[in-house]
Amino acid sequence: MPKLDVSRWTEHAGAVNRLSGQNDGPFSELVLGEQERLTQFGVRLERLPPGSRSSHRHWHETEDEFAYVLAGELVLVEDQETVLRAGDAAAWAAGDALAHCLENRSSEDAVYLVIGARAHSGVVHYPDHGIVLHHEGEVRRFTRTDGSPIEP
Repeated sequence: MPKLDVSRWTEHAGAVNRLSGQNDGPFSELVLGEQERLTQFGVRLERLPPGSRSSHRHWHETEDEFAYVLAGELVLVEDQETVLRAGDAAAWAAGDALAHCLENRSSEDAVYLVIGARAHSGVVHYPDHGIVLHHEGEVRRFTRTDGSPIEP
């Protein structure tokens, strides 16, 4: 069994999303699954500094998601909010229309493990912004909730 390189953290600056206008803030990620070319599920560590979010609130039609908090404290934002601390986990089944994201409202960094399906194609809903992502391989297109296209 190959040992994975856990020193390959990639830092990302926060940026305003061109479609939603929302900035989720900076984050760091350590992509683990791709180091051994895993194809059926993705595995990554993510680190959120204070004030950052994991993503826009979203849900997947075709992909399961799982998050396990390793360090720090996060707020799970769904229809309600739940505090997650080290040792807590959350999961979302594909097709369950429960939009979610994680926010770091504490004064310390939070680190969590994310495991999810790697569906070749799928649909992701962003209900707070009325946006739907359709992906097929590397091709991505966006529509509004009513199906009308959003031009790039």
